[in-house]
Amino acid sequence: MPLTALMTNCPDEATADTIASTLIATRLVACANRYAPIASMYLWDNDIVQDTEVPLLVKTRPELADRVAAEIAALHPYDTPAILRMTMEASADYLSWIVEETASPG
Repeated sequence: MPLTALMTNCPDEATADTIASTLIATRLVACANRYAPIASMYLWDNDIVQDTEVPLLVKTRPELADRVAAEIAALHPYDTPAILRMTMEASADYLSWIVEETASPG
């Protein structure tokens, strides 16, 4: 069984931490990684925007990915947050841990 990782960029560390802690507390994800701030550049409202963002990576079961994405969107302050999904493989022990730490879908 693979795992699903979802990544989003947040406007600051506090937002990333709030999203991560909520997802962990509700057992939608087993863990989260908040990375160092990055420089981002994107087109928004016909303007090129350059800003600093904080990447957040969360890991869960594939069957919880839709719920995780919906919760990220609900908690995120951006109008259109990037919520990227990646299918990953890992050791059997790590995958078992992901399953144990996340809620059964339902």
